Amino acid sequence: MSRRRTQKPSSRGIVVLAGESANDRRMLAAFIKAAHPDLASAVTLTEITDPVRLRKKAGPDLATAASTLVSKARGKARLKSGEFVGIAVHEDMDACPGPSYDAARKAVSAALDKAAGPASSVYALAAAESEAWLLLFPGAFTLHRASWKIPASWKGKDSGRRRTPKEDLEGLLTSPRFRESDGPEIVSAALRQGLLGNPEGSNRSYQEFLADLRGWEVPRPPAR
Repeated sequence: MSRRRTQKPSSRGIVVLAGESANDRRMLAAFIKAAHPDLASAVTLTEITDPVRLRKKAGPDLATAASTLVSKARGKARLKSGEFVGIAVHEDMDACPGPSYDAARKAVSAALDKAAGPASSVYALAAAESEAWLLLFPGAFTLHRASWKIPASWKGKDSGRRRTPKEDLEGLLTSPRFRESDGPEIVSAALRQGLLGNPEGSNRSYQEFLADLRGWEVPRPPAR
């Protein structure tokens, strides 16, 4: 779920990224730049390092956690002397899409939406892990490491149905061995080569994230 609001003219807008790790936040930034370039060029993307533990919460606990996270994001925007435009939050589902995924995505999106108020929010709940999103861009692996190649049998599939994508990549890519820190470099390579606009295969969690993100309105330039 995303919120579309009209921003008042002021200082440069700030979009705050939150996620389970620095690697996830860096990947999130690249995906935003590819999916909504007008937004990315109109705002400053910045990060908060606060833990993200939303998907397993419910009721008042979820509302409190979402409110706390958004408050931290607003504080970061103030530190940057900018206007808080919105927050993008990443978590791994650690499971394939299904009823649990649907329930978590709906509940957390609603909680972030409410906490963000007049700003925007988007929840990137990766199924099963963010490494499954990487598999949508097999050519980027070779761009990052010439010795790495994703086999044809992995391409064009629903990567969200792969239960352990990180472990699968670690077993496949061994010279050198794939590490989580390779993720942002792979996405950056895909962004530079224009691959992020043409995924090979599908992943419902990625597609739903993009649909929500593209609903964000671009803030107007600051008043002069």
